[in-house]
Amino acid sequence: MAYTVGQVAKVASVTVRTLHHYDEIGLLSPSGRTTAGYRRYDDADLERLQLVLYYRELGFPLEEIAAIIDDPAADPAAHLRRQHDLLTVRIKRLQEMVTAIEFAMEASKLNIQLTPEERFEVFGDFNPEEHEAEAEQRWGDSEAYRESNRRASRYSKDDWLRIKAENEDWGRRIVAALASGAPADSPEAMELAEEHRQIISRWFYECSYEVHTGLADMYLADERFTRHYENIAPGLAAYLNEAIHANAISRA
Repeated sequence: MAYTVGQVAKVASVTVRTLHHYDEIGLLSPSGRTTAGYRRYDDADLERLQLVLYYRELGFPLEEIAAIIDDPAADPAAHLRRQHDLLTVRIKRLQEMVTAIEFAMEASKLNIQLTPEERFEVFGDFNPEEHEAEAEQRWGDSEAYRESNRRASRYSKDDWLRIKAENEDWGRRIVAALASGAPADSPEAMELAEEHRQIISRWFYECSYEVHTGLADMYLADERFTRHYENIAPGLAAYLNEAIHANAISRA
């Protein structure tokens, strides 16, 4: 069966311009053309396009995709392993950025007294002040917001680096608990939930068990928080939510 470039673009959710570009660089050339010169794609072309989009989604550059698909001696598994390593590094960086966003949203408006160089060391490319408006809108009338703002305004670069290190260390251990198969209401998971509550209380505002369970529910209700925890480990958002609730029931 023959398909026009417009039909292929619609089926594959790509633009016609993208298909033209793939043709121009020899990555995906249509098997036929009409007498008027219009591109016509067959089923084999669509199968090749599927492979191209698969590797593109994984972050492979176009020239490397062509090498993988066209070179019979290429080892796709080796390419995937290398790309896996690159993506793992990228995911770690994104997780760190999302962690900073989480602090900004939970800690509210951050009046951080840091130089530009210190801000970069602590937050990287992420600017927590970009989220001030939303934080103020959601929590501006709360005492927790005001207290968090008061504390944050006094923190030095070393304070923020300690907060970051504490959170990352806690994150590694909650992921390990999830991976071990420990139930969310196990002593280990509840202890980590309690530590999470204490980190918030120590650095930002007094986080009661009621407030903590409210945050836990937000981790599932707000897709940004859910995505943050799911990017760290699949199932972590629900696991942490359940552990926080179990801990509150156990201790409150």
